[in-house]
Amino acid sequence: MDFIQIFVLAVLQGLTEFLPISSSAHLILMPIIANWQDQGLAFDVAVHIGTLSAIVFYFRKQLRTLIYDWFASLHQRQRVGDSRLAWAIIFGTIPVGLTGVLFGDFIEVYLRDPLVIAATTIGFGLLLGWADWQGKRVRDEHTLRWQDILIIGVAQALALIPGTSRSGVTMTAGLMLGLTREAAARFSFLLAIPVITLAGMLKTGELIVAETQADWSVLFTGALFSAISAYLCIVVFLKLLERIGMWPFVIYRLILGGILLWLFL
Repeated sequence: MDFIQIFVLAVLQGLTEFLPISSSAHLILMPIIANWQDQGLAFDVAVHIGTLSAIVFYFRKQLRTLIYDWFASLHQRQRVGDSRLAWAIIFGTIPVGLTGVLFGDFIEVYLRDPLVIAATTIGFGLLLGWADWQGKRVRDEHTLRWQDILIIGVAQALALIPGTSRSGVTMTAGLMLGLTREAAARFSFLLAIPVITLAGMLKTGELIVAETQADWSVLFTGALFSAISAYLCIVVFLKLLERIGMWPFVIYRLILGGILLWLFL
């Protein structure tokens, strides 16, 4: 991998992991469009570590509170501070974990296709626009009921299909349930932490089994660029979201999906 490829793919991962436009779609499609050799599993792990470090750093104060209150709730066997939100993040992660175990191989073999990505990019983009238009936007993440958490968790499992967008589909579900745009985004980002962690551990295990030789300078550079771009993306996105809404991302998804249909049909 040359520097341009490292930079472009790392920044793409950092930006698209948290914007509602699908990181997996861009990482699959960019090497195809640019005629680059596949970046490989080790690089994917590195850039995911970068985005994970960015989201953990951004929410570091809230995460300390969540972890403390969660352990306190275990000890006292009752709700303590923000422990309910911590439990919501845990339970909201279960559906995607189960889906990945049961259907991960099928998705990897049959659904990493440009036309599948085009369909999901357009379809879930329109759904995001509808949710943003129809949503009441009066609740925050602390008001989520257990049935709401299940709905958002199941929605997150759909994001294993390339092009769906994990952040996009969880924000869509949150908006449909009446969350404000910012609350839907914050809960989506908090849900990303265990998901990215689990995915990174799984891919790292695959690397160990395969005894893959790593170019550490490439991996470190990729992780650094993805971390910086992800952190800046989170800061700007949350500041502008209530003002601009979801429709710029919906329009982008429709354009991207149309280009993919034109290229690959």
